[in-house]
Amino acid sequence: MGSGGSARPVSAEGPGGSEQRLEVRGGRLPAALWAQRGLVKLYLSGAGLRELPAELAALRHLRTLALDGNELLEVPEALCRLPRLAYLYLGRNGLQGLPPAFARLQSLRCLWLEGNFVARFPRALLGLPGLRSLQLGDNRLARLPRALPRMAGLRGLWLYGNRFEEFPPALLRMGQLRVLDLDRNRIARFPDLAGLAGLRLLSYDHNPVRRPPRVADAVRLVGDGAQEYMEAREERLQGLRSQGEKEEEEEEGAEASPAAPGDGSPLLGDAEGSGAALPGSPRET
Repeated sequence: MGSGGSARPVSAEGPGGSEQRLEVRGGRLPAALWAQRGLVKLYLSGAGLRELPAELAALRHLRTLALDGNELLEVPEALCRLPRLAYLYLGRNGLQGLPPAFARLQSLRCLWLEGNFVARFPRALLGLPGLRSLQLGDNRLARLPRALPRMAGLRGLWLYGNRFEEFPPALLRMGQLRVLDLDRNRIARFPDLAGLAGLRLLSYDHNPVRRPPRVADAVRLVGDGAQEYMEAREERLQGLRSQGEKEEEEEEGAEASPAAPGDGSPLLGDAEGSGAALPGSPRET
């Protein structure tokens, strides 16, 4: 699709927080942009861009780059040479993958790739152990690599709207994940996920499952039957808490009861004098 000659507004931000308004005409960025070497944020969303010039690599202080909603068919080499880039938006383009050079982006923390045509998990991402948030929704993924746990820093993974027919086994070894979104896939059965110690939110809506997945008590569920599942869980946990409080009160009451004179029970002073340890106290060695 052509971009035409109409102007599209974009913006940039320098190190002092000063914002600049720019215009993109015919899918081309103004040449003056590349002379501003101190830029830390560059927002080029929906600008009709089909490519980016090599001059992009000169913006070595850039931390945020928004390129979502453009017409990019591949990630340019220049983008992979931004050493401080931490937040990258590439959603809703025409991307089918990422180049091997993408692994150079060692400062990257959050990556948005939703709404593209990615059918295989990009191998370059496995070389980014510091990545914390990965948005891969609305792509064409059907499996995940066994080496996924190498992404030890990952905390949020969005995989909604893909083509998974089975729960990816590699996710069972991602105990550090806090958010996992598998909405709108074709997964009919979930394994026991109670072992994912870090998980706090699991979304499984619009999958052909008959019952909610089994998860740890701290996990919030989103999907068919989740509300009833969590209500029953809360009722069970409340019952356990009440039972625990009752037992604790009974123990405290028993400890507070005074010993009757002459019943043979040792007084505190006698216990200390004889070297006996109090219940629950570490015995000296």
